[in-house]
Amino acid sequence: MAGMRLAAPLLALRQGYSAMAVGVLLALFALTQVFLALPAGRFADRHGLKRPVGLGVIAAATGAGLALAFPVFPVLCLSALLTGGATGAATIALQRHVGRAAETPIQLKQVFSWLSIGPAASNFLGPFVAGLLIDHAGHTAGDMQGYCAAFLFMALLALTAWLWVRQTKELPPVAVVAGPKLRAWDLLHLVMFRRLLIVNWLLSACWDVHTFVVPILGHERGFSASVIGSILGAFAIAAAVIRLLLPLLASRLREWVVVSGAMVVTAALFSVYPLLATPFSMGVCSVLLGLTLGTVQPMIMSTLHQITPEARHGEALGLRLMAINASSVAMPMVFGLAGAAVGVSAVFWMVGLMVSCGVPQAWRLRTNA
Repeated sequence: MAGMRLAAPLLALRQGYSAMAVGVLLALFALTQVFLALPAGRFADRHGLKRPVGLGVIAAATGAGLALAFPVFPVLCLSALLTGGATGAATIALQRHVGRAAETPIQLKQVFSWLSIGPAASNFLGPFVAGLLIDHAGHTAGDMQGYCAAFLFMALLALTAWLWVRQTKELPPVAVVAGPKLRAWDLLHLVMFRRLLIVNWLLSACWDVHTFVVPILGHERGFSASVIGSILGAFAIAAAVIRLLLPLLASRLREWVVVSGAMVVTAALFSVYPLLATPFSMGVCSVLLGLTLGTVQPMIMSTLHQITPEARHGEALGLRLMAINASSVAMPMVFGLAGAAVGVSAVFWMVGLMVSCGVPQAWRLRTNA
C-alpha cells in the first residue's frame, strides 16, 4: 500500500490531474477501511490471524494487478480501495494476535514496538523501490513502463506476505461471557478510549499530511520520483530505527509521556517543514518527523490493550482503525481543497496547530480522571 500511495498519485499528476483529484485518490486508500474495520475486527475475533490475512493478500494483489493491467485514473481509484481495505483487515488481525500474545504491560510495549517495525520498513521499501522503478525501469524516466514495473512489484509484495504468516500458530479462542449482546459503539463510553481515539486521530492526520504534501511539494519544485521517494523513505527509516530502540527502553517509558512529547515536537516540525526548499533539508526534517511519529503507534496500541476487554480487542482495534481512516478519507480532500485555495504549505501549519491543541488530551491519558 505504501508503494501504491506514491506511484498512483504520481501517475495521476503525470496524466494532468489536479491536487484535488490526487487528494480524492489518496482518500480512497482509507475509504474501504472505514466500512470494513468493524466487521474485520469481529471477523478476527472469531477466526484469528490466518484467514483475515489470506483474504487481504488476495485483495491487495488484485488491486495492484489491476493498476498494472489498466493504468488509468478510474482503475487507480479501484486499486486504492482494494489495497487499502486489504491492508486494514490484515493489520487488525496482526495487532490482535500480537496483543493477545503479550502477558504484561511491558511486554505489550515491546511486542508492539517490534510489530511496528514492519509498517516502518514497508513505508521505506514501497515508496523507495516504486520511485526507482518509475525512474529507471522504463525507456525514459517516468514513462508508463516504469509505472507498470512499480505496480508489478507491489502485487508481488502482497503475494509474498502470505509466506510469512502461513506457518504461524493460531492462539486459542477467547472465552466469551454469556450476557446481552454488546455493540462496538459501547466502547466509546470508556473515557480513556475516547481520549485515545482523539489523540490517535490527530497523529494519524500528521502522517497523512506528510504522505500527501511531500509528493506535491516535490513535484512543484521539480524533484524526480526517486528524490520524492527517498524523502518519504527517510521518514520511514527513521521511524524504523526508533522502533528498534523502543523494545529495549520499554520498561522505562510511560505511554502518555511519549505520546504527549511526540505531539509537541511534531507541531514544531510542521511549522518549519514548508519553509525548506532543498531535498536535503526536507530529508532532514523528514527524518526528525519519522523519529518522532515512530514512537507513537506502539504506545497507542499498548494503551488500547490495557483499557479494553480482551474478548473485544478486535472490535476495539476495528473501531480505532475506522475512526482514523474516516479521517484519512476526509482529510486528503480537505488538504486538496486547502492546497488549491491557500497553497500546500498552509496545510502543514493548519495540522500543526491542531496537534498542538490536542496535547492536553494526550497528557490526560495518564489517568482515568
